[in-house]
Amino acid sequence: MSLASLAQTHPRVIDWGIRLDRAPAAGWLSLQAGALSPHWIWMARRMHDGSDDPLGLLALAALAVLVWRFRSELRPAPRLGWLAIATFGTLCAALLRTGAGPLPSLPALAAALLAVLALACGLLAFLPRRVAALPMLAMLALPWLSSLQFYAGYPLRVITAEASRWLLMTGFNVAREGSSLLVDGQLVIVDAPCSGVQMAWFGYFTACVVALWSERDGRSFLARLPAVGLLVLGGNIARNSVLVALEAAAHAPPGWLHDGFGLAVLAGVCAGIAWVMVASAGGRRVDTAF
Repeated sequence: MSLASLAQTHPRVIDWGIRLDRAPAAGWLSLQAGALSPHWIWMARRMHDGSDDPLGLLALAALAVLVWRFRSELRPAPRLGWLAIATFGTLCAALLRTGAGPLPSLPALAAALLAVLALACGLLAFLPRRVAALPMLAMLALPWLSSLQFYAGYPLRVITAEASRWLLMTGFNVAREGSSLLVDGQLVIVDAPCSGVQMAWFGYFTACVVALWSERDGRSFLARLPAVGLLVLGGNIARNSVLVALEAAAHAPPGWLHDGFGLAVLAGVCAGIAWVMVASAGGRRVDTAF
C-alpha cells in the first residue's frame, strides 16, 4: 500500500505519524532517560558509596550546558538515523542489564556504557548537524576511574617511572624496579595518583568541551586526539620527575606544595589541550546523512 492510498484510507494513521515525528525533544529524551533509569541509579550509587570519583557529574553538567546552549536550535523533527540507533541502544542497555530471556547479562559498567551512548545518540537526533558526535562527553559521564586505575594504572605508572628515570639519570644514579625508582639509594614509589589516570580524564574532558564549544568537526577532533594523549603523558612525566627529584635531593615538598604543583601542571596541560583544539580552527562540521 502506497503512502498516498494510506493517507486516503487511514488518515488518522498519517496524523499520528506526523504528531509522533513532531513530538518535542524534551518528550523523547525524557522517555529515553526514564527507560534507562536503572543505569542512572547504579551510577549514582557507585559515585555516592566512594568506590569511584564523582567526576562524571562534571561531564553530565557539560552536556546539560550544551543542550541549553542549543535549546533554540533543537530540531522540530529528529534525525531518524540517530533516533533509530538511540532506540536500539536503549533496548540493548535495558535487556542486557538483566540478561532477559536468552540474552547474556552484561556487567553493570558495560551496560551503563551502552546506556550513556544511547542517550548521546538521542541528543544527536535533535541537536543541530554542526554538533559533532565524537566529542559528546558520554563516556566521560561513566563512573569508571577506579576501573581504569585497576586495569591501566600499573602500566601507566611503569611508563611514567621509566621516562622519569631517563630524565633524572643526568643528575642522579637512578634505577627502576617495577613502578618504583631507586634514586641515589633512596626508594621512591610511583603510586596510583601518579599514574595520570585523573589527568587523562581532565585532559580529554577539556578536549571534548573545547571541541564542542568551537564546533570542531569530528574528523578534525579525532586527528587532534594523539596530541592530547602526548600532552597528558608528558605533563604527568614532568610532574613525577620534578617531585621525585625534590624528594631524592632531600627537599621533599610539603603536602600543600605537592598538591599545588600537581594542580599547576594539570592546568598547564589542560590549557595546552585547549590551544590544540582551537588552533587552526578551519574545520567546521559538515552535514552528515544521519
